[in-house]
Amino acid sequence: MELSNRLKKVPPYLFVEIDRLKSEKLKEGADVIDLGIGDPDLPTPAEIVEVAKRALEKPENHKYPSNAGAFFYRKACADYMKRRFGLDFDPETEVTTLIGSKEGIAHFPIAFVNPGDIVLCPDPGYPVYHLGAIFTDGEPFYLPLTWENDFLPDFTKVPTQILERTKILWLNYPNNPTGATASKEFFKEVIALAKKYNFIVAHDAAYIEMYYEEPPISIFEVEGAKEIAIEFHSLSKTFCMTGWRIGFAVGNATLVSALAKVKSNIDSGAFTAIQEAGAYALNNLEKITPSLIKVFKERRDFLCAELERLGYQLKKPSATFYLWVKVPEGMDSREFCKKVLQDLAIVVTPGVGFGSAGEGYFRIALTVDIQRLKEAVGRLATLKF
Repeated sequence: MELSNRLKKVPPYLFVEIDRLKSEKLKEGADVIDLGIGDPDLPTPAEIVEVAKRALEKPENHKYPSNAGAFFYRKACADYMKRRFGLDFDPETEVTTLIGSKEGIAHFPIAFVNPGDIVLCPDPGYPVYHLGAIFTDGEPFYLPLTWENDFLPDFTKVPTQILERTKILWLNYPNNPTGATASKEFFKEVIALAKKYNFIVAHDAAYIEMYYEEPPISIFEVEGAKEIAIEFHSLSKTFCMTGWRIGFAVGNATLVSALAKVKSNIDSGAFTAIQEAGAYALNNLEKITPSLIKVFKERRDFLCAELERLGYQLKKPSATFYLWVKVPEGMDSREFCKKVLQDLAIVVTPGVGFGSAGEGYFRIALTVDIQRLKEAVGRLATLKF
């Protein structure tokens, strides 16, 4: 049977290929150190798990959930936005529950993108941004994130005719894969541009609580953002809950309700027991997250210093648990990552997998403990080119 034209445009998902190569190495009996996928190795905090256990025993939670999410969960999301950023959101109209932010990001273009509309996507960037455009017959237009510009897009290089056709701009700060953060001045520039050309700003804030120095900001801390923006939040990285599939979107009521309408026709909402656990996590963020962040900060500090000692070039990230590292001169990212896997049994991610502007880099996820990182450094020190 013939695949749809949309699906034919979709390259193999980056991590599927990495898993295949890793599996081959494991079959050989190798001791593989996996620094590839951004899946925290720390367990979900026990107190969150205990809340979920109790919620599982409630018969009322075994029924279909509210599609937009239980009010108590949406209120917890709104309360978090108020405590953390000083922002007011109506839980009824400006918040919707997501089955993980990836799902919401993929579904959002369905509500607004028509064939031929432009979707501005960061490059390198999370693949779901441009895939959402492809699945709606939109046209991705890529915004290079360069070392020289601190991995922020340069909008002066976007042609006016592209901006005039743009329906959605995707942003992601703190950024995956580069680890970069964005200032309030940058977001002001974005909001002014979006208003001038009448497009939506969709900000993926999945890593906004994984920071080591200054707290990253919400796009809604910029005046006027709520007129044209939506922000996607995830509990996955913040609370080491990747498998739980719970997140939320906040923002302009029209944008949020449109996303909720799409979801109501596609999924049946997040399991209410998980929403109970998610609400507890958000309500207790200030108590839960410091110990988790401390672990990842220790890993970041160690590995940045060791990689620089070995001669690798990188900018020490102030947020996320990723390192975005230049490949050695004379190699491309796929070639380098394949060699590291074959010769050293270490999995790292080729930058080109996040877009053509990612060529020349590889990404490391800080998702193993310090002892394994020390072992990885020892192996890297032996790499021959």
